[in-house]
Amino acid sequence: MEDRVDRYLTQWRAVRPELDTAPMGVVGRLSRAAQLLDRELRTFFTANDLQPGEFDILATLRRSGEPYRLTPGALVSTSMVTSGAITNRLDHLVAKGYVTRETDPANRRSVLITLTDAGREKVDAVVGEHLENERRLLSALTPAEQDRLANLLRKLLVGRGDVPDGA
Repeated sequence: MEDRVDRYLTQWRAVRPELDTAPMGVVGRLSRAAQLLDRELRTFFTANDLQPGEFDILATLRRSGEPYRLTPGALVSTSMVTSGAITNRLDHLVAKGYVTRETDPANRRSVLITLTDAGREKVDAVVGEHLENERRLLSALTPAEQDRLANLLRKLLVGRGDVPDGA
């Protein structure tokens, strides 16, 4: 069984046989898989009137527990959203009525982002379908293969410094 990356590696071996292209195989496949998964996830979230980053913010607030409230900094550190993208996403979520943004009464220099009842209902309605969609996307792998892949990717990420804040 061959994929597109095999074709690229074969071409490199033909023109530069002295190169060890093994890293290209891994990084190329990670990149290609990320592109394909991203496209599928965007399609799913668009059908649910969300963008992936918006869902991530809603899910982060929901899993934070009551009162479902975090500062923007805490949102960035506990989600997959970058600080540069968070303001725009929060603006959209406020406009949709899924979150509120208010000044922290205990610290007037700080802002609190709170999940509204509508936001909680939205994330609760979508998360189960999202997990089923992810299962579908990974269905080419057995559960044991998925577990092995998750462990290898965790090792790669931790090795690149992607660890939780405070760890």
